[in-house]
Amino acid sequence: MNFLVVLKEVHPLLVRGMVVTLETTLLALIFAVVLGLLTCIMRISRFVLMRGVAQAYIAVIRGTPLLVQTFFIYFGVPQLIQSFGIDFRLTAFTAGVITLSLNAGAYLAEIFRGGILAIDSGQMEAARSLGMSYGRAMYRVVLPQALRISIPSLVNQFIISLKDTSIISVISLADICYEAKIYIGRTMQSFTTWTLVGLVYLVIILVLSHISNQIEKKLNYGRKSSR
Repeated sequence: MNFLVVLKEVHPLLVRGMVVTLETTLLALIFAVVLGLLTCIMRISRFVLMRGVAQAYIAVIRGTPLLVQTFFIYFGVPQLIQSFGIDFRLTAFTAGVITLSLNAGAYLAEIFRGGILAIDSGQMEAARSLGMSYGRAMYRVVLPQALRISIPSLVNQFIISLKDTSIISVISLADICYEAKIYIGRTMQSFTTWTLVGLVYLVIILVLSHISNQIEKKLNYGRKSSR
């Protein structure tokens, strides 16, 4: 089949799949940022229990494959809840968002923690000497700077989560890979279709990488200017 013919036929499917891919990734990253911040705060807490919970969560997520996490959320959790006599099911989209959120949240927690550790401890001491509580000093002084430092890494995590949606497609999430597999099942045009899918991912990731580099340059320029 001619390349242009395949492109014309598969184009609407790839566009529809990419919309789902971007929606899943954006939603997951929003939840992951909140989860990552909470986990980071727990990770650096003075309370042993909170630190332990955060460390356990990070260790489990970083120590298990995303595919296993996907199956656990989509198949395992509903089955566990149903064993208590509760009719509970998850759609592929919901399970995908939850899985990516939990996965990215663990990595973002470490990114935020690295950003906080990069801030001079003297700033916290100065804020406390002005009468601020620990929580207020963290919220008003340390966290804004840590988030600023973490922005390039946030963009990189967005790229990773975007690519990870291709793994989530195993539970029939109608992302770009799932739509491509449906088309290939009808036409057997594997080479051309996967080439187009790869190009779509490549273009999006190159754009995001360029944005990340520009942000990093501006942040570095801002630091130099403030000296």
